[in-house]
Amino acid sequence: MTLLITGGDGTLGRELVKLYPRAVHPSHSDLDIGDRTTVDTFLRKIRPSMVIHCAALTGVRQCEDDRGLAWKVNVEGTKHLVQGCMTHSNDCYFVHISTACVFNGDRGDYVESDPPYPKNYYALTKLLAEAAVSHSGLKRWLVLRTNFVGREGWPYPKAFVDRYGTYLFADDVAKAIKEVTDKQMQGVLHVAGDRRFSMFELAKITTPQVQPMTLESYHGPPLTVDMTLRSERIPPFKMGLM
Repeated sequence: MTLLITGGDGTLGRELVKLYPRAVHPSHSDLDIGDRTTVDTFLRKIRPSMVIHCAALTGVRQCEDDRGLAWKVNVEGTKHLVQGCMTHSNDCYFVHISTACVFNGDRGDYVESDPPYPKNYYALTKLLAEAAVSHSGLKRWLVLRTNFVGREGWPYPKAFVDRYGTYLFADDVAKAIKEVTDKQMQGVLHVAGDRRFSMFELAKITTPQVQPMTLESYHGPPLTVDMTLRSERIPPFKMGLM
């Protein structure tokens, strides 16, 4: 089996590479998913039997400020991978990593059957990427929505006390991905933690000195406030605490 992991240098990708040391995990310079010809040539060469597509532009503000790049990476990049797989490896099991942010965030506790409603451009591009997978004609596909952070420490001096999610650490999500893909699950699936955290509560696990902030003091693109997920298909996962 040839497994391709895109975004292998990212927070989740690095954890997946640890679990799948034989996987092909090209750097951005080796595989620019925004370039259709490059993707086609790469997939023709390796003909993957499975793809875990993690590569994405994820910064909400960056996606808002550079919509062209966000579209190229998140939407077109996904389309290029899907089209390449259908051409060169049409029985490929395609796993697309999406986000809880495809939902509006007004109430939380979203399940797979709830209608998405993006609140910002980042979320819109991720929802359109989901559609590129689910409406592609791929024989086997999985859209996996989740919400995770790395264990390396909170990257900002402050964290919101009034934004919420059923967060997991990236290594927890990587293990969950292996568990559900070993079962060859298909369709749309939520991988969620078993506890609702505020961002501030989450940040304090790895970064005790982090300071609280509220959405009232935030200035920027609209944010998904309640990102909590629940699955109708599988039990929640337990966060592996420090």
